[in-house]
Amino acid sequence: MKVILAEKAGFCMGVRRAFDTTLETVHNTGGKIATYGPLIHNPQVLAVLKEQGVEILDEIPAKRSGTIIIRAHGVPPDHKAKLLKTGADVKDATCPRVMKVQVIIQKYREQNYTTIIIGDKNHAEVLGLMGYAEPKVHVVSNADDIDSLSVSGSYIIVSQTTQDDQSFEQLSSEIISRFPQGKVFNTICDSTHKRQDEVRSLCKQVQAMVVIGGKGSANTQRLGQVAEKMGCPVFMCETNQDIDLKALSQYERVGVTAGASTPEWVIKKVIKTLESL
Repeated sequence: MKVILAEKAGFCMGVRRAFDTTLETVHNTGGKIATYGPLIHNPQVLAVLKEQGVEILDEIPAKRSGTIIIRAHGVPPDHKAKLLKTGADVKDATCPRVMKVQVIIQKYREQNYTTIIIGDKNHAEVLGLMGYAEPKVHVVSNADDIDSLSVSGSYIIVSQTTQDDQSFEQLSSEIISRFPQGKVFNTICDSTHKRQDEVRSLCKQVQAMVVIGGKGSANTQRLGQVAEKMGCPVFMCETNQDIDLKALSQYERVGVTAGASTPEWVIKKVIKTLESL
């Protein structure tokens, strides 16, 4: 089997920054260390951090010693304020690309604009962005959401940073056609653009695509959806143990990509398993 690995597979800048920040804190700081919510959406990375003594906080405690690290997806501003009041040393590992969206939303909120976020409802990043936009905020995940949308006055459209390019263009264009007084900011990050374009290109060269990443990773699932839209058979897996070897053995050329939170050691094991076929 010929295996072609996408150049942009694996950790993006924001994820690596968050992971490195956490490991540096472990190695250089004494006391308790925790992340507020899972640092990233990858079980294998979270297992490594747990072995290093890093806890995951689901709720904000009234008091806390040690260090609390804000996850890569960011948090609502009131959550950050509460974290700072706990007495812990708070390190912000929010992805800089997400911070950029937060700044845009905050700027226009102060001018009384409504915010429309094109993204996945209940995703950590989207919930964080909503906190910067409230109370005038809507989340659009699909065309059905547009049918129930009601907007008056000026508004902006932004995107969850890991959205699909084509879906964002279609949804934002439809919103603007119905409510012409809006401004569109394509805030999908460069890494996401490049990964999705690379998947489209790979699908023209291979007979099937293997997409590696956490089941809870939105950007990983999105890469699989991009490949499916290209008409390419898609195999999703978290690790090499999840691969459907029998089904994949019928293909001679297979492409491999991985979500932005998938570590290199997981990708290498998958490649080795595929090449053994």
